Amino acid sequence: MLALRSLAFNVMFYVNLIAFLVFGCWFYATPRKWSIRALQTWARASQWWLKVLAGIDVEVRGRENIPEGPVMLAGKHQSLFETFALLPLVDDPAMVLKRELTWIPVFGWFALKFRMIAVDRGAGVHALKSLIQQGQRAIAMGRQVIIFPEGTRRAPDAPPDYKPGAAALYLKLGVPCVPFALNSGLYWPRRQFRRYPGTIIVEFLPPIEAGLDRKTYSARLEESVETATKRLVAEGRATT
Repeated sequence: MLALRSLAFNVMFYVNLIAFLVFGCWFYATPRKWSIRALQTWARASQWWLKVLAGIDVEVRGRENIPEGPVMLAGKHQSLFETFALLPLVDDPAMVLKRELTWIPVFGWFALKFRMIAVDRGAGVHALKSLIQQGQRAIAMGRQVIIFPEGTRRAPDAPPDYKPGAAALYLKLGVPCVPFALNSGLYWPRRQFRRYPGTIIVEFLPPIEAGLDRKTYSARLEESVETATKRLVAEGRATT
């Protein structure tokens, strides 16, 4: 039964994505903010299918910790889930993603339309400069920059591996950073077919104020995110 429900969701997830890309292609010609609203609607629909077909609900905590206007959000990346489920939780998301995704026909065109922050992770210093420049433009537009500091999906119990990008971005943006933790990897494991029923918890933590030095910020971010993540993973395991 678990395999059948997982198959049903996986199929519907991509059917839903293709339908958005094909039938929503006219949003490519609308004002960017309209297109963002369409993207958020698609994300909510995907989350609805996740609940109906895979039995996975979502609980969001700490939304009051997200200030209005431009802000940076940095946290865990355990599965494909957070790449879409975080989008409706802020007004105008600018998510950091790998540049290769923009090369995918139609999908990549939309990513450019949304003005997501595409970074060539193999470009070293040039990638960091591009990240900062795009992040500054997003903040100047009043948007919310979302970054996964570890750069790639990691299992719930994997040791932390924070890259320098988030700290470099924080130092240049001049806005608070809201850390976030989650336990999505328990229910939507990376590189696995099966989806396990339960409740994914996403928790936004108290903001880290702007203006800290790199070392202080990095230590506070990692401690905040890792401590909360361990708690949420333990909570999830206790209920399954």
